[in-house]
Amino acid sequence: MGLLFRVAELLLVLVPLAGVGYATFRAIAAARGRQAREVPPATEARPAAAAAGRRAITRTIEEHDRTDTRWLEYELDVGKLLDYPLMTDMRDPLTGRFHRAKLRADFLRPADVADLVDDRDATRDYLEAVQEYVTAFDVAEAEAIRRRRTGFSSDEQERLVRAQRLLRVSADTAATAQERERAYRLARRELDGLVVLPERTRAALERGISGELDG
Repeated sequence: MGLLFRVAELLLVLVPLAGVGYATFRAIAAARGRQAREVPPATEARPAAAAAGRRAITRTIEEHDRTDTRWLEYELDVGKLLDYPLMTDMRDPLTGRFHRAKLRADFLRPADVADLVDDRDATRDYLEAVQEYVTAFDVAEAEAIRRRRTGFSSDEQERLVRAQRLLRVSADTAATAQERERAYRLARRELDGLVVLPERTRAALERGISGELDG
């Protein structure tokens, strides 16, 4: 009887423990099953991340292009450029920031989206550079529009107006080649010390005049 009593006591202890162990095992297995359903395999996650990265880079390149186009409107329209001369006044901190940001964004711009997809650091640097470029351009343009020519003295503003008029003549295909060349030379004299024309602006004007002379 004593032995049977001891066996019965042991069973009373072990059976509940076995039940707890089995319940714990079932809970762990269920949790792992949920995890497996919720988290995609690495082989699926990688292509999804690459696709998302490609879209972000593509959108950033498009934003880069849009901002370049906005700046090009100033470079190719000398009249607009002289209406808002602050856009090329590198002495102004906002203008300097914009031009530095543009240089950095241009430097980091990939030749192809694929060049950045597998390089997280390069992708981050380019996205941040373009964001800075867009923001700096917006701020510089808003300030240039607000101030227009107010940063110049009355005499300097008159010189800007004369230069603007002369540059219109230099770009006028109805004028003779000699008239255009002379107008351009006088305009450069009026602008000397006031506004530096961007390289693209000068090249377009000089190319047009040179073409007239060659013809």
